[in-house]
Amino acid sequence: MKEPLKGYPYKVDITNCDREPIHIIGSAQSHGVIFACDPQTFLITQCSENSASLLGHEAETLIGKPLEVLLPHDYINRIPAPLEKFTLPEIEIFNTVFLIIAHSSEKHLILEFEPVGEQIVPVKFQEQLSRILTELTTANSIAEITSRAANLVRSLFGYNRVMVYQFDDEWNGKVVAEEKEEHMESWLGLHYPATDIPKPSRDLFLKQEVRMISDVGYIPALIIPQISPLTHKPLDLSLCELRAVSTIHIEYLKNMKVGASLTAAIVLNGKLWGLLACHHNSPKFINYHQRQSVKFLTQIYTNALSVISTRDFLANSEKATLLKEKYLEELKLYNDLNEGLTQEKIPFTSLVNCTGGALYFNGSLHLQGITPAKEHVEQLVKEFLSQNTAGIFHTQNLEKIYPPASIYKDKASGVLCISIGETGEDLMIWFKQESSQEVSWGGNPDKNAIEKEGVLYLSPRKSFEKWTKRVSGIAIPWMKHEFNLAASLREAIIHIIVQQQREKIEQLNTNLRLVNEDLTAFGYSVSHDLRAPLRGISGYANILKERNYQLLDDLGKKGVDVILRSTAEMNALIEDLLNYAKLGQTEVSLSHVNLNELVVNILETLNTSEEYRNTNIKVDENLPACTGDRRLISQLFLNLVHNALKYSAEMPHPEVHIGYLREKQPVTYFIKDNGIGFDPLLEAKIYNVFSRLVGDEYPGTGVGLATVKKVIEKHNGDIWVETSPGKGSCFYFTLGNA
Repeated sequence: MKEPLKGYPYKVDITNCDREPIHIIGSAQSHGVIFACDPQTFLITQCSENSASLLGHEAETLIGKPLEVLLPHDYINRIPAPLEKFTLPEIEIFNTVFLIIAHSSEKHLILEFEPVGEQIVPVKFQEQLSRILTELTTANSIAEITSRAANLVRSLFGYNRVMVYQFDDEWNGKVVAEEKEEHMESWLGLHYPATDIPKPSRDLFLKQEVRMISDVGYIPALIIPQISPLTHKPLDLSLCELRAVSTIHIEYLKNMKVGASLTAAIVLNGKLWGLLACHHNSPKFINYHQRQSVKFLTQIYTNALSVISTRDFLANSEKATLLKEKYLEELKLYNDLNEGLTQEKIPFTSLVNCTGGALYFNGSLHLQGITPAKEHVEQLVKEFLSQNTAGIFHTQNLEKIYPPASIYKDKASGVLCISIGETGEDLMIWFKQESSQEVSWGGNPDKNAIEKEGVLYLSPRKSFEKWTKRVSGIAIPWMKHEFNLAASLREAIIHIIVQQQREKIEQLNTNLRLVNEDLTAFGYSVSHDLRAPLRGISGYANILKERNYQLLDDLGKKGVDVILRSTAEMNALIEDLLNYAKLGQTEVSLSHVNLNELVVNILETLNTSEEYRNTNIKVDENLPACTGDRRLISQLFLNLVHNALKYSAEMPHPEVHIGYLREKQPVTYFIKDNGIGFDPLLEAKIYNVFSRLVGDEYPGTGVGLATVKKVIEKHNGDIWVETSPGKGSCFYFTLGNA
């Protein structure tokens, strides 16, 4: 077995390769010289060791020397500061014409001396640019423009093979276009694993968009010294044209029998979309200006790619939007939203490119098209509901993130899911069947490791022969316009749900208003219709008592008394019911209410000095005033105080306390007694009309506390009670408008 590559002790794993620090590789390609200088003094701090062969100066002798030993003073003065990438005029040194490319890196001024090589006459250069613009701006499809780009690069720059290489979401690559010499084996359609172009290389392509290796067999020129005296760390060569190449990449190219390469980054919307990769069988150098033409070509290609992609996206979006609007219009025709969502005229599964779907709404599941079994979809719904998917979720490989889906991957490898209810508990799901296919790789992507002494090391593949692998469990990816449609559909359905709920609430309010109006009318009717005969009964009973009471026997007298008492109780009940009915229709008229005066008036109304002379009544001084409806608040205090007096009157030492909590906000009033109390578990019941917890020994209609509750609600307040059987009650309440 071959020895592992020195300097690459990386165990086989994509993340190992992803940590390779190629930007500080510490050497230069052999066809040019790298210098690092102090930008303040222009003293040379580092230099690649090939300066002797290319410039006639040993690297060691240049360290610490001023740049003037190589360049004229007026030439150096042309270097701008701060410095973006900049080219200086050509200059002849040691019988070779060099182009000097300058840029800043951390605390350094970096100068790259690169041979000019073969020059292109301006007319031919202008023809190149014109051809690039013409051919790349007239294509009508992504496939056409990609093929033209590969053809242009090969015809203009003469490489044996030119490929357009596109990345997928996991950074595996695929050759999507190819131009080559006839005798060469085609690599079109082959896939390559992400480890072939690891993350450090991809990151550098975003900074340095064109990269040339003029001779794969070159001997790297070490940078002396390796550690910069300005930063005390290796020199950052990220933007260097002459930066040396990872030995593992060199071996990779050698295994492919490549003698030289040129690679340009295809950057779409700020992301590395792919690469324009050129291979040559023997060493090949193209100068900096020609490489800039490649960069220009790639940028024109990227712009055209963006235009075509945007055009296609807008066309697909327009079609999807029209269909979505028709679906929503159809949906609005249904009072039952569940029925509307699953209607067959425009099925929801027609909105995106899918093979089936599921709707989970109000706890019921509806399936359309090709789907997993109902019990499997129910489990999937539970899984989705347990996850926070921010309203939308998608995958083309469900079994990867949800292993139980492997048993139905033939029906649902792709999933697009949206939550369509306000609570997030209703789901619309689209499924895609797996797209089982054979994927052809450029060599076995799994065999890129060698072993030494029991340790695995990353190593480039030795063989690039076509290697086919069947892929299952993966669906055709969802498109961007489908994500957008799903998101907008979700918002529209939620809006419809909210609108329908609002309409239902408005209808309920209308019905409630009509019921209240009927109730009020009924109350007046009952009041009139019942009071008239009661007045007659009560009147005749009073006449009988006043004129003939002494003529009656005991049974007759008792009968008259019962009639008078019953009619009085009935009259009181009718009065309370009428007042309670009126309360629902009463508009609150806010004013300043002096509670100290109000309580005094209530105690006088209740004739407490006579009726409850044994009760110790305590009223806190300076009760805080409130803002409210004086008449309703008076009714509130009257009912609570009367109850407190009534239910404590039979105690040995009855006490009633009317006060407020001084430290509480909002202001909390209370009315406390030491009367009979009640079970606190019955608190909710006491505010119901006709709800009484006591027998007939305590007079009352069962409407008083219901009225209290209604008054509190009309003032946006709250009421609660602390009580215990035999230990009295304390009613606390707030008035929101206080």
